[in-house]
Amino acid sequence: MLAIELVRAQDIEVQALFFETPFFSSDRAKRSAQHLHVPLRVIDITKQHLEIVQNPPHGYGANMNPCIDCHALMFRIAGELLEGEGADFVFTGEVLGQRPMSQNKGALDLIARESGLGSLLLRPLSAKQLLPSEPEARGWIQRDLLLDLKGRSRKPQMALAKKLNISDYPSPAGGCLLTEEVFSRRLKHLFSLSPHPEIFQIELLKFGRHFKLGPATKLVVGRNKQENQRLFSLAAEKAILLKPLTVPGPTAVLTGPVTSSLLDLALEITVAYSDSEEEESVEMVISGEKGEITEVAPGKPKGAFEAMMI
Repeated sequence: MLAIELVRAQDIEVQALFFETPFFSSDRAKRSAQHLHVPLRVIDITKQHLEIVQNPPHGYGANMNPCIDCHALMFRIAGELLEGEGADFVFTGEVLGQRPMSQNKGALDLIARESGLGSLLLRPLSAKQLLPSEPEARGWIQRDLLLDLKGRSRKPQMALAKKLNISDYPSPAGGCLLTEEVFSRRLKHLFSLSPHPEIFQIELLKFGRHFKLGPATKLVVGRNKQENQRLFSLAAEKAILLKPLTVPGPTAVLTGPVTSSLLDLALEITVAYSDSEEEESVEMVISGEKGEITEVAPGKPKGAFEAMMI
């Protein structure tokens, strides 16, 4: 948002881009674009991005986040759009040294090369800390009106936002699920089951408690009413759904090969997280391709299943 305002202050027309995948949503970007009254184009890069997440040439960050390769992919696509958009260069809101892996000097240079943009990639917030880009060298934008920010502190950005009357901006952390430890662990497990998972399987990783029941069998148990609704909408007609009938309780999604013993185990776990009394048997509804059936499952303490949690 700050980079956009710096560039627009020089009477340059800006087209905002957001690259969407199951790991980062455009919702926040749409809100920011409305706040700035800037046109926004959202581009789904799920297919290309999944390939990078599974095999990043430059490795991962702390979790399953392939930041360098992810940035290079996005900037490469942006570069391919330049001619069609009638645009001259690409700029970003990156700040030198703000992220240890993807925003150090070497990483910024590497990303510019790997994307194919080279010096057509401008970082307005840290321009004076870097070599002049082509837009600066050609006089398309005035270097002296750009900034020299560096380091991990966001205080200068927050002060600038206040000066520019930008009050509605995202928090410094978060945004990409691949940086989160629990989500990354679940994703790694999913990739071990299927190198080409369906999108609904990735979406399931965002909700509930996850249990590994067998080598390729998993149970996801909703934690509240909202999650129960999301699990139902994601997995209906795609997996086996479990739901307590006689007491309030979670919706659970069972995926992978299912034997009678694994189904019994899944039912027991679902009952354990219901509102039933401990060791109380509960009538359960099982929904799948063959319709609905009911079965009574015994109650057991939650602690019996903690070792299975992903």
